[in-house]
Amino acid sequence: MASTAATRLRRLRWLLTLLFTVTNALGLVVFAALAVRADAAQGRQQLDGELRRVTVAAIQRITFEHDAVSLTSLNNSGLTGGCPGFVVLPGGAEPAFLGLESRGGCVTAALAVLNGAAVQAVRTGKVVVGYVTDGRGRAVRMLAEPFYHGGVAAGAVVATLDAQPEASRHGRMLLLTAGGCGILVAGLALAGHVVSGRAIQPAANTLEQQELLLAETAHDLRTPVAALRALAEAALDNPDQRADLLPRTVGLAQRMGGIIDDLLVRARLAAGVERLTLQPARLDQLVAGVIENTPTDDGAQVELTATESTVYADPALLQRAIGNLLDNALRHGRRPGEAALVHVTVADGRVVVADSGPGVSKEVGGAAFDRFTTGAGSSGLGLSIVRWIADAHDGTLTVRNPPAGGAIFELALRPIPQ
Repeated sequence: MASTAATRLRRLRWLLTLLFTVTNALGLVVFAALAVRADAAQGRQQLDGELRRVTVAAIQRITFEHDAVSLTSLNNSGLTGGCPGFVVLPGGAEPAFLGLESRGGCVTAALAVLNGAAVQAVRTGKVVVGYVTDGRGRAVRMLAEPFYHGGVAAGAVVATLDAQPEASRHGRMLLLTAGGCGILVAGLALAGHVVSGRAIQPAANTLEQQELLLAETAHDLRTPVAALRALAEAALDNPDQRADLLPRTVGLAQRMGGIIDDLLVRARLAAGVERLTLQPARLDQLVAGVIENTPTDDGAQVELTATESTVYADPALLQRAIGNLLDNALRHGRRPGEAALVHVTVADGRVVVADSGPGVSKEVGGAAFDRFTTGAGSSGLGLSIVRWIADAHDGTLTVRNPPAGGAIFELALRPIPQ
């Protein structure tokens, strides 16, 4: 089945939701990546700050005797018993000296790795930093800083610090960021779907109403147009029957005009163009006027039983609703070969129209009068208009089949107390 414009518009809602979600998700991913990167850099800076504090303090306690490195002052200080741990190595500098290792029992890496960092620091004259592993495979942050004598690098202090706590903290931050991004993306998707739905819904409703109006127009005019053509062709082929055919043609044209008027009223009501002019109105007088101005033929009879009843309504629309109920009863509320007999009762803001026709089928009796079909085959557009007018007045339209036969339509509005 080909998709309607309203269906395609609703598909556009999902496309807009997807576009909105993907766009915001990309932004969140970029932001999260920058945040994670900044957090990692901050963690490294904190580790390097701790290591630099140790290397600077150690270098300050290194002395020189006869141009030879002396570590006595450093060895006797309390610095060697704390963490982060460190080692003092010549790193290939001349003259060589015996190194010194702190006694704090802190995490450390293989001496060969530390010596390699010391050699690089002495050779380049720059601080060397990086990650290494200890004997258990744990991450260790290392910093090697050269110290000088006479403007020449005489060795290097290499400090190490357990990086696992910082790595665990950064991992938790990464998980929280990923989870937060996931929740935000889901929330943005939901918000985008709701916002796009609210933005598109009026257009979708309008398209549906237009498509329904077109379908109803085609459906309700197809039969009378075909009948009108048949009458016109018969009048052309049989000039002697024109006196009988032309009145029927005029009546059929009037019926088509009524169908078009009903369609336009429904379209205006659905689009909100038709405005209600609410005022106190005598319901019994309105019904009596409609009955008086409704022509009857083929011996049809309309009986009215009314008591004074006042409602707050739009008189013009209410007259159309009553006229449609009466026209439906006169046209379809009769049995084959019998004249229509319609009884109208008005009381307490209610208009009850009872006919003597075949009644309403069970399949249709519970419908909402959007496309109503009576037992005689009416398209029910007039009843659909009645339902729309009832809704516009906060009223109701109901139908039932009494045990004695026929159908009873009841239009109920809120009466104004006398």
